Amino acid sequence: MCGRFALRLARPEIRNIPGHDGVDVEEWIDEEQFIPRYNIAPRSQAPVIRRGRESGGYVLHTMKWGLVPHWSKHEDKTLSTTNARAENLVEGGGMWASIKGKKRCAVVAQGYYEWLTKGKDKLPHFTKPRDGGLMLMAALYDSVILEGQNVPLWTFSIVTTEANKDFSWLHDRQPVLLSTRVALDTWLNTDSQKWTPALSKLVEPYSDVDHPLECYQVPKEVGKVGTESPTFIEPIGTRKDGIQAMFSKQVAKSKSSSQASQSKRSRSPVDPASPATKKTKIEKTEDGDVILIDNPLTSSKVIDIWYNP
Repeated sequence: MCGRFALRLARPEIRNIPGHDGVDVEEWIDEEQFIPRYNIAPRSQAPVIRRGRESGGYVLHTMKWGLVPHWSKHEDKTLSTTNARAENLVEGGGMWASIKGKKRCAVVAQGYYEWLTKGKDKLPHFTKPRDGGLMLMAALYDSVILEGQNVPLWTFSIVTTEANKDFSWLHDRQPVLLSTRVALDTWLNTDSQKWTPALSKLVEPYSDVDHPLECYQVPKEVGKVGTESPTFIEPIGTRKDGIQAMFSKQVAKSKSSSQASQSKRSRSPVDPASPATKKTKIEKTEDGDVILIDNPLTSSKVIDIWYNP
C-alpha cells in the first residue's frame, strides 16, 4: 500500500520533474493550494500530472488525496480510496470501472513511506529512486461538485500492486511506478477511453533494473500526521541526532575524559595497584541498538545504553 509520501522541493524544481527529461508541463492548476512537505498524508493536497483537456499536453494539477467519486453528493470520509488495487482494475474495476479508462494521472513524489512490522513494533522506511530523481506513481482521479458547493473537488487515488521480490520483506504491496517516459505516456494516454493490455502490463510488480530503488529506515516521528522534518527522508543512521551522532559524541567525550585523566596522572604519583585504563568499546546490534561497554569513566561492570529510534 502507500499511505504517506514526501515532496519537499521548491515549486520551480517540481515543475521541471527532475529525473524525467523531456516531460514538459504547460501549467500548474491550483498551484497555490500545494504546500511542499516531507510528510504528505491522505486528505492532503498534492500535485499530479494529467493530460490537459484542450491541448492534450501535460499539466500539473493540485488535488486532494483520497478519491471522491463523481456521483457523490457528500464527501464520505469512511470510504477507503487512498489506494486502488491494480488487480481490481485489470479484472473489472468495481467502483473504478467508470474512470480507469479516461481519468488517469501520475502523483509526483520524492519517495514513499512504508512501515515494517517487527513484532509489536512498526518501523518506518523510505523508498526512493536511487538516482535522486522524482518518483511518478500511477493514479486515478475524479472530480465532483458536492451539494452546497459551487466549485469542483478534484481528488486522486494511488494505484498499488504486489511488491516485487526485492521489497516483499517490507510489505506485500507497493505503488505502481512509472519510471520511464514511455511508461508515463502510456499511462496518461486516454485516447481510447478504455483499459488496454498495455495498461495491465504497466501495473505489474516493479521490474525496471535500469532505474533501481533504494530503501532505508527513517525516524518514527514521521508516523504522526502533521509533523515535519528534513530528517524524515534521511537514513536514521546518518541523522544529526541519530546513531552516528551518538557515536561521535560518546567518542569525543571519552577522549576528553581520557586526556583529563592522563594529565591528572602525570601530576600525581603512579599507584602500582591501580588498574590499567580501559578503552571505550561501542557495539551496534542488528536491530540498530547501541551498546556502550567498559566505559573508562565507570566501574568495571558492563553498562548498556539502548538507543531505540
